[in-house]
Amino acid sequence: MNFGYSDTVMDHFTNPRNVLSVPESEYEANGVGMVGNPTCGDMMKIWIKVDENEKITDLKWKTFGCASAIGSTSMMSEMVTEEGGMKVDDALKLTPEDIMNRLGGLPSIKIHCSVLGDKALRAAIHDYLKKSGQESRIDEVKATLVCECLSVTDHEIEDQVLEGVPDFETLQERTKIATGCGKCKPKAIELFEHYRTKYFG
Repeated sequence: MNFGYSDTVMDHFTNPRNVLSVPESEYEANGVGMVGNPTCGDMMKIWIKVDENEKITDLKWKTFGCASAIGSTSMMSEMVTEEGGMKVDDALKLTPEDIMNRLGGLPSIKIHCSVLGDKALRAAIHDYLKKSGQESRIDEVKATLVCECLSVTDHEIEDQVLEGVPDFETLQERTKIATGCGKCKPKAIELFEHYRTKYFG
């Protein structure tokens, strides 16, 4: 039984690639990233090795996650390290949609699980840049206040989209955005749709 998953997802779920199989202390990583969602219990940790040409030559990972998180991160680990390794800058451009396309899609209710590996990879790359004295290359854009009444920023909208919020009504339930004076609602909807398109097509 595939439970709505593609054969590729099931293959990566039952035979995950590049899972860390040695103690963390024995793996000499150039960058480490960890993200998690305490609400559903999913946690993801990624270790990367970067060579002198800034190619990610190896990537290992561990997770407490579902089939979607395992399958998508396993696929991502292959995408990043195939053909000699992906350049750091190219890896930062990798999107959940790119990974899902290689997997042959995911059930809509599981799409949010696919972003765990992507977010942990970005965290690992940022860690590598900090450790190698290249903090200026980290693209940390300052948050912009969207809803003044409830103090909700564009970063919070983006994070909610990455956590799998399916529609604007759910976004309002979670953040209370545009439930005060309501003036920000058009801009909030525009940003919500922008991030949905950016990450999930």
